[in-house]
Amino acid sequence: MTRAKRASERREDSLSRERIVDAAIELLDEAGEEGLTFRALAARLATGSGAIYWHITNKDELLAAASDVVVHRALAEVDDHASPRKAIHGIAMGVFEMVDAHPWVGAELDRHPQPIATLRILERIGRQVQALGAPRGAQFTAATVLGSHILSESRQNAANGRLYHPPPDRADFLETLAARWEELDPDEFPFTRSVADQLRHHDDHAEFLAGVDLILAGISVSSTGARDVPRKPKR
Repeated sequence: MTRAKRASERREDSLSRERIVDAAIELLDEAGEEGLTFRALAARLATGSGAIYWHITNKDELLAAASDVVVHRALAEVDDHASPRKAIHGIAMGVFEMVDAHPWVGAELDRHPQPIATLRILERIGRQVQALGAPRGAQFTAATVLGSHILSESRQNAANGRLYHPPPDRADFLETLAARWEELDPDEFPFTRSVADQLRHHDDHAEFLAGVDLILAGISVSSTGARDVPRKPKR
């Protein structure tokens, strides 16, 4: 074996798929999906594009792998031994904070066909829905509605964070918005005016989890109703 060939094999061994994906996540966090190119990735890893293609076939595969890694890391922080409600809160906040830290992942999780990362979230939610005692016929709907709320609200929060550069002071922003609500026509917007002061003091995390709890309350009602349905006597 020649010295050049041995050196090439050592470089390929050190350039693992894990290193490539971690570097891709860094580029995505810095510049979004448009900033992730194999040329930029090769420069970040100080290697050639050919060495990357040895591990990753194309950009779609790279995006899917990067999404899977950040989702896996977020879900690893969730306590599976907690009560189902607390576990769902943990999943929800884990996804919320993950998408906030990695805004690009929101779009990746919404791709079709569904990437494995999205299915991981659905699986973790679904297990807890089962643990809550949701009727078998309602488990799919309960899990997917929860998942949709968690993902859509997480994406919206991340999108809101990118609207302003630099971001405004939160208290000043809410005060301005609340004052605008209070100036609305009282006959056309009575409700909106009535909750303007609540807007000033609302917490994004608490509001997000309130939506989760509303869905969980519906699951609990369904579970209780299913248990209360009398069974037909055996003949």
